[in-house]
Amino acid sequence: MAKGRVLIFTGDGKGKTTAALGMALRAAGHGQDILIVQFIKADNSTGEIKGLQFIPGVKLIRTGLGFVPPPDDPAYPEHFQAAQEALNQATEGLKSGNFDLVILDEVFVAINKGLVQEKQLLTLLQQDKGTPCLVLTGRGAGQVFIDLADTVTIMDCLKHGLQQGWPKQKGVEH
Repeated sequence: MAKGRVLIFTGDGKGKTTAALGMALRAAGHGQDILIVQFIKADNSTGEIKGLQFIPGVKLIRTGLGFVPPPDDPAYPEHFQAAQEALNQATEGLKSGNFDLVILDEVFVAINKGLVQEKQLLTLLQQDKGTPCLVLTGRGAGQVFIDLADTVTIMDCLKHGLQQGWPKQKGVEH
């Protein structure tokens, strides 16, 4: 498939996007060019979105519309189109060969919600022009992708402050 490294951050625990963005920070520190495509998230007020503005070499594409409704909801087609646009943007970025690190954030959520098909992501990976490092995040990574990747980290939630009654905290949850 892809000629470079493929890393996956998946599981039900917190930290998948944070780990991927940590890799973006590391890559930027080495003067590398980074593409981040977010498939689901839509909140522009999060600390990571604000912080990415200050990091040179990072191109962020956000097409997500937030919480994905069930397929029979009238808003679902908009989410489908947004995810397909993210896939198109990711495809163009990978085909360009201009990036050292490409992050497809929440791509597995898009697959699990029916917004993107597994075979579409596999096709995208086959079209990659040799991106040195590709990171895929989101809950529920399929076995075909786990087998394909050279590094897979599964984030498990053993305990979470929100379940303990803590409110969302700037710099921690957003």
